[in-house]
Amino acid sequence: MSLKVNSPFLSENAFLRYFNFSALYFTEGLPQGMLYIGLPAWMAMQGKTPTQIGAFAVATSLPWTFKFVVAPLMDRYTYLPMGRKRPWVLFGHAGLIISIFLFALVPDPLNNLSLFMAAAFCVSSFGAIQDAAGDAMAVDVIPPHQQARANGYMQGSRMVGSSLALVLCSWMLNKYSFQAAMLMLCFLVTVITIVPLIFREQPGEKIFFFTPGSASSVSQKMQIKSWPAILKTLYKVFRLRNSILIIIVLFITQGAYNFFETLLPIFAVKITGWTNVLYAKVFATADLVGGVAGMLLGGYLIEKFGKKRMINIYFFMILALVMALEFAGTLWQNSSMLYGFIVTYRMLNSFAKIGVFAIAMQCCSKNISASQFTIFMTMGAMGSIAGAFLVGPVKENFNWNITFIFFEIFIMLAWAILQFLNIEKHIEKITAIEHEVS
Repeated sequence: MSLKVNSPFLSENAFLRYFNFSALYFTEGLPQGMLYIGLPAWMAMQGKTPTQIGAFAVATSLPWTFKFVVAPLMDRYTYLPMGRKRPWVLFGHAGLIISIFLFALVPDPLNNLSLFMAAAFCVSSFGAIQDAAGDAMAVDVIPPHQQARANGYMQGSRMVGSSLALVLCSWMLNKYSFQAAMLMLCFLVTVITIVPLIFREQPGEKIFFFTPGSASSVSQKMQIKSWPAILKTLYKVFRLRNSILIIIVLFITQGAYNFFETLLPIFAVKITGWTNVLYAKVFATADLVGGVAGMLLGGYLIEKFGKKRMINIYFFMILALVMALEFAGTLWQNSSMLYGFIVTYRMLNSFAKIGVFAIAMQCCSKNISASQFTIFMTMGAMGSIAGAFLVGPVKENFNWNITFIFFEIFIMLAWAILQFLNIEKHIEKITAIEHEVS
């Protein structure tokens, strides 16, 4: 495929598509690195209980379940002269910048946990809006044959952004202050916002609302201007058997991952004796390795050998890895062993997520891209919350071996359900629904 490198339009340039969505996911990873990894590790280091850390994880995960409220608004309302989803992407970025700045102003956060969690909730809320808009834009402008590779770049970039924020901001958190760390995070998000400010979705669109340009005929054709039509299409899409299966797989896998990754910093600090800074560095290294591997190999392998086949392999390897940790109790205090485990786990986790998200994206209708993909992701976020809720009750009532078995059961259940998914049949039905709407 020839690339029109001089073209500033995402719809006409594969390179710009990969670059743009990599930047959007890099931005998404920046606050996630601290909210999901860095701050929980800091809280563990400062003596907060698993229940308190789990409550913080719930507060940061909860806004991602509300995306289904905003997504239909994205499908119904937009400023088409600037693109179908780009105005919403810019709104999400602006909200992230403001909310992270206000988060930095929380006084003595560890002794003001209610305010601390409320501010983290606000940051996650705008992160969820930015994510929903970026995902919907990706469904609109990325051709199906490029979606697996694009998801590799996107998920990899998110992990690289997470690792950068984790290392830099955790270091500033311990060296200087919580406020300094969050202000650095705010600065990084602000810099990356330049990318969606520059690149337009379709030819002829405005860069800003006050610059020349007009709505693209492609965007006008995809845009649904009737609430009944949106709701009817959503109803038809989610009546499909494969849509339900995708939702279940996303719910279980995201719940399992959040359950396990909320426990990891507690395990590292309490059992292996790590500090939060050491854990942040190791996890950042793991995310960097997993992110780069995802960008270089994750999408390519799925594109070459098939989504279901590769996801099955990744699930099996994750299970084998966690079982090995479970039976290596005598080595739990060995830092090198835990270091290698975390790096390997995050790489396999990255590859598995790329495959599942690529399936979800491929099975979306462009007419309701924001609503459908967001509902898929919202179900995954609800699974994440369920996983976070389980952290306190499971860990406080069972030993580490039994806790690991809970995670293994979740992954085995997701694998079993995945076997019933028929992607080709689902796409045929989605195409028929799109023709009917047109």
